[in-house]
Amino acid sequence: MKASAVAHPIQGLVKYHGLRDERLRLPFHDSISVCTAPLRTHTTVEFGHADDGAWIGDRPASREEMERILDVVDALGEEAGGRTGMRMRTVNDFPSNIGLGASASGFAALAVAAAAALGLELSLEELSRFARRGAGSAARAVTGGFSRWYAGHGDRDSISRRIPHPDDIDLAIVCALVPALKTTDLAHREVLSSPFFKARLEYVPSALERMEDAVRKGDVDEIGRQAETDTLLLHGITMTGADEMILWMPETVRVILEVKAMRKDGLRCYFSIDTGATVYINCHRSDVPQIRKRMARLGIETLECSVGGPATLTEEHLF
Repeated sequence: MKASAVAHPIQGLVKYHGLRDERLRLPFHDSISVCTAPLRTHTTVEFGHADDGAWIGDRPASREEMERILDVVDALGEEAGGRTGMRMRTVNDFPSNIGLGASASGFAALAVAAAAALGLELSLEELSRFARRGAGSAARAVTGGFSRWYAGHGDRDSISRRIPHPDDIDLAIVCALVPALKTTDLAHREVLSSPFFKARLEYVPSALERMEDAVRKGDVDEIGRQAETDTLLLHGITMTGADEMILWMPETVRVILEVKAMRKDGLRCYFSIDTGATVYINCHRSDVPQIRKRMARLGIETLECSVGGPATLTEEHLF
C-alpha cells in the first residue's frame, strides 16, 4: 500500500484561465502545455494509517494544501471502494511558487502514486481527471510531453490527452527565474470581471488548432510565436480584472525586452509566461548558450529544459 511517482512541471502554451466549477476544477476552455524536463516532483504515498498526514519537503502541509491533497486522494479512494489513512511526502528538485508549474507536477505525481498504492489500474488519461482536482494543469502533467486538456462537459470527460510530435523536435526551453509570490487561484476567480475574457473565449478555439498543428509538425518557431501571443492575452486579462493583478516584476519586463532584442539579432526565441513572473524562453537548441549568456548579463538565473515525458512510477521511496 505504498507507491512513489515522479512528474515534470509544465509550461502553458495555450494557457487555461478561469474555472467554471471550482470544486471539480473544470475550465472554461481547452488548453495545451509542454512538460519541462529534467525538472521533477517526487512523491511517495502510503495507506494503512489511522489518519491522514502530508509533508511538502520537510514541513507539514498547510490546511489549504491538505484540502487540495485530499480532493485527489478521496476521489481515488472512492474509485477503489474505500481507503485507510494516508501518509504522503513530496519534494521538488526545482524552486517552487515562482511560476514553474510546481502544483502541476505535484498533483500529477500524487495521483499516480496514490492510485498505485490503492491498487487501481488506470490509464494516464483516466488518472488525469483525478490529478485535475488538485490543480487543473496537473491533468496535463500526468500525460506529459505536449498535452491538451479538454474542458469537457463534466468530471468524466475533462481529461488530458497527449499530442503526437516528432521525436527529434528541436525545442529547448530556457527558464529565466524571477522570484515572486504567485496568486494563481485568485487570478482564476477573477476572469469574469475582465472585459476581455469573452474575447478570449472566442479566440481560444482557433489558437488551440494552430498550436496543435504546430506541435504535430514540430514547428518550434510557430509554437513559440503562438505561446508568446497567448501570454500577452492572458496577462491582459489578469491586469484588467477586478483586482488589476500585475503578476510581472521589473525583471520580467527586462527579460521580455531582451528576448525581443535577441530576435532582432537573429536568435530564434520567444517569451512565454504563466500566472507568475518567471519567463520561459522557447527556442532552438543551438541558440541556448547565447540566450543563457545574455540572461546572465542581466543578472537573471536560468535553467535549461527540454520536452519531458509523462508521470511515472518509481521504486525510490521518500520514507
